[in-house]
Amino acid sequence: MRTPLLDRRHFLKAAGAAWAATLAPSSLFALERADAVFASGFMAPDGSYGVATLSEDGAIIDRVPLPARGHGMAYSATTGHAVVFARRPGTFALIFDTRRQAEPIVIAAGAERHFFGHGSFSPDGRLLYASENDFDANRGVIGLYDATDRYRRIGEFDTYGLGTHDMTVSDDGRTLVIANGGIETHPDFGRTKLNLDHMEPSLALVDAAAGALIERHALPPALRQLSTRHVDIDDKGRVWFACQYEGSRSDLPPLAGHFARGEDIRFLDLPPETTTRLANYVGAIAVNRAEGLVGLTSPKGGVAVTVEAATGRVLRQEAIADAAGIAPSQHGFAVSSYDGRFKGMKADLAWDQHIVRLGRT
Repeated sequence: MRTPLLDRRHFLKAAGAAWAATLAPSSLFALERADAVFASGFMAPDGSYGVATLSEDGAIIDRVPLPARGHGMAYSATTGHAVVFARRPGTFALIFDTRRQAEPIVIAAGAERHFFGHGSFSPDGRLLYASENDFDANRGVIGLYDATDRYRRIGEFDTYGLGTHDMTVSDDGRTLVIANGGIETHPDFGRTKLNLDHMEPSLALVDAAAGALIERHALPPALRQLSTRHVDIDDKGRVWFACQYEGSRSDLPPLAGHFARGEDIRFLDLPPETTTRLANYVGAIAVNRAEGLVGLTSPKGGVAVTVEAATGRVLRQEAIADAAGIAPSQHGFAVSSYDGRFKGMKADLAWDQHIVRLGRT
């Protein structure tokens, strides 16, 4: 069972009085008023990068500098550690203690590897898994890092695909859920996509102990340009995934779906106007377990969509310019934007693609 969502009271208790005493009065006031605490990478007006913790209404509580631009994040409620992964094809990840009980740690991807921008902690917090590119062999791997030994890299597993992007871990810690976007890249060519005419998107379940393939779902040939990018898990263990389409702008392919172990994947049958609004690009997905909801954002379409998980029915479609990150909130979802908006507040920062709630169901 995943650790419940942290509210402000539990976050303060875990962080401790010493950490709270380091906050500026305005930050402490924001934290005392917050119902929940989130984190996101950002770019500051001077071009520097960092990661911030912030309240549910968008007030900034604390900041940690980053050496370069970050992308996805993960959090361990067991240890209080959070990680920010470099944006592809970056080679750093920064782990920081949200309770300020230890200095941040910066780790590097292994030789001939770079990070794909995402990862996840094991439920006990002892391992960090990171999606990586073995670029010379053109295959995705999951790097394994020992959180009890300053995040030393101790091995890797095959992802049974290429262009690996997002990944997460089942509640019992036994299964890695992996989105293989199917796009070939190489750091010699920056962020250029090298195989758009013969992509190989897939979703894979991998044994977290041995690295063996449990099952793999390749997308049908008609959807070979539909890159499987982001994943989340609901309270029944069902995997939800979101996609980005690399084909013609005039096409309207399905952009999100779900599956459970032993089942075929099923795409959401979204209304045509919703699919059109998503602009063939879902930038992030999140599950609100408590309310049985799935949230999708599209920065290209400038929209956040809320779907009822049980029926696939669209409950809300909100216009949000540059909609970027999404995470479960007390009610529905918290959404960030590239122009610095988060819930009801606008910061003098550009939030990056993803946000994470510090704790989750």
